[in-house]
Amino acid sequence: MKIFTTRQAIHQYLSAQGNAVIGFVPTMGALHNGHLSLITQAKAANDITVCSIFVNPTQFNDPKDLEKYPRPIKDDIEKLEAVGCDVLFNPPVSEIYDGNEQWHLDIGPLEQQLEGEFRPGHYQGVTQVVYKLLDIVKPANLYMGQKDYQQFLIVSRMVKLLNIPVNMVMCAIERDADGLAMSSRNIHLSADDRRHALILSKVLNRVKNEFDVNNIGQLQDDAMRALAAEEGVVPEYFRIANGETLVEADASSKTIVALTAARVGKTRLIDNVLIK
Repeated sequence: MKIFTTRQAIHQYLSAQGNAVIGFVPTMGALHNGHLSLITQAKAANDITVCSIFVNPTQFNDPKDLEKYPRPIKDDIEKLEAVGCDVLFNPPVSEIYDGNEQWHLDIGPLEQQLEGEFRPGHYQGVTQVVYKLLDIVKPANLYMGQKDYQQFLIVSRMVKLLNIPVNMVMCAIERDADGLAMSSRNIHLSADDRRHALILSKVLNRVKNEFDVNNIGQLQDDAMRALAAEEGVVPEYFRIANGETLVEADASSKTIVALTAARVGKTRLIDNVLIK
């Protein structure tokens, strides 16, 4: 695997690869099997697979959250090599930002809902860095996980708004055997926290199994109550949403997804399940 830390070096290398089809997986590191499944999918469909590891400061609302975000780069490199990733782009912050940049993209109502309500400004930071990374790597295909469903919708919206020539690929959520969605934040969970965190996937699956389009309000209320009843869990939202707009779903919704976020102990977790 080739490793680059500057825009110029990776640009020169990729430009020299002729018409090779590039698949790109942007990450913030602390890689787990969920990330590695994206790499594997990209490997199967592209000539060159590029992974970026960059802990992006502009998408953190809380400086303490940024500070404690895990950065096990040595382990990450070993994992990428083990799955056959071709290129790693691991730049310092100074290589991506020049210090006084302004960025605002009008994403519309998508940005204000769910995650946007609890993490204001987060998606401006996400679109800012993904735009920069796409401009550097210039991939044909961009791979992102379903676990960050709203992020996938917002990046897709950016790609459309800015006419970026890239194909978006959503990859299914990878879960541990007990059902917990894989996340870089899971390392912060104590053994008790982890046990209580299983309520997220249990409630999502229950809602999927009991889904009735005429009973969405009741299902959402019951889900919030079930989450709040679990020791150490403080739910932030649970919504059965139109999969394209994230407003509450109804009978006309072509895609329906249930999404939730909760604090478990001191760790904030998100999860979702596709219903339709």
